[in-house]
Amino acid sequence: MTDTTGLHIEASYDAPLAIEEVEARVQDRRARHRSHARISAVAYPIMAVIGTLAVWEVGTRVFGVPTFLLPAPSTIIVSFAEHAGLLLKHGWVTTIEIVLGYLLSIVVGVPLALAIFMSPAFSRAVLPLLVSSQAMPKVAVAPLLLVWFGFGLLPKVLIAFLIAFFPIVISTAVGLASIEPEKIYLARSMGLGAAATFFKIRLPSALPSIFGGLKISITLAVVGAVVGEFVGGDAGLGYLLMVANGNIDTPLLFAGIIALTVQGVVFYLLVELAERLAIPRRTAANAAVLGLA
Repeated sequence: MTDTTGLHIEASYDAPLAIEEVEARVQDRRARHRSHARISAVAYPIMAVIGTLAVWEVGTRVFGVPTFLLPAPSTIIVSFAEHAGLLLKHGWVTTIEIVLGYLLSIVVGVPLALAIFMSPAFSRAVLPLLVSSQAMPKVAVAPLLLVWFGFGLLPKVLIAFLIAFFPIVISTAVGLASIEPEKIYLARSMGLGAAATFFKIRLPSALPSIFGGLKISITLAVVGAVVGEFVGGDAGLGYLLMVANGNIDTPLLFAGIIALTVQGVVFYLLVELAERLAIPRRTAANAAVLGLA
């Protein structure tokens, strides 16, 4: 083109992008964002832990804190390595108590939630008792269980069950009751019976709530098993913590706490994995909202 003076001027406009190219750029930007979010979700907690351990290590050495009060992280790691076999032995006992107590809470809690959901009369009779039972300290009940069932495995399993089952009951009952009425009307209009509506519509809709309760309960089962070992155990990580406390072996005490923490995290991740397998679309949607998928 030419201007008013007759000089030739070349157009400097960029060619418009095709829709496919715009979409490709948007997808690439989203992929980079998700990758950064995944890296940050792992890197930030690791950096926080490393920073805390570094300050802890330097602080205990600079201020000369006695080992029996607060051992340095390096001392705890050495104690963990020295007593690895002992920790594994007692950890296996605690694992059995946690798994059995957790499975018992599922076996009892889910049918109880179904009964609460399906029978309003049963709900009015039982639900207040369940809520009241949660106000009762489980540590106070533990000695009574020891009197009834002795010092074996059963009292620890029962204590883990008593602490862990309540979230399963509540989350299952709430999940079953929180489905939109429109879905039920649609199922009835399609000729589905009560059983088909429950298994095809109501139960799948309640799974996110149910797994929420299951994830809470698995951490409480760890607490319950340790409480049982504190009160009357002769094995397990809780018993090992009591022995270390009696011997003022603080590094071993911290090592036992770390082992219990690792146990709880592993069990939680296993339940979360089961949730991903059972409702992959839901977990993928949640991850997308958090920017992790």
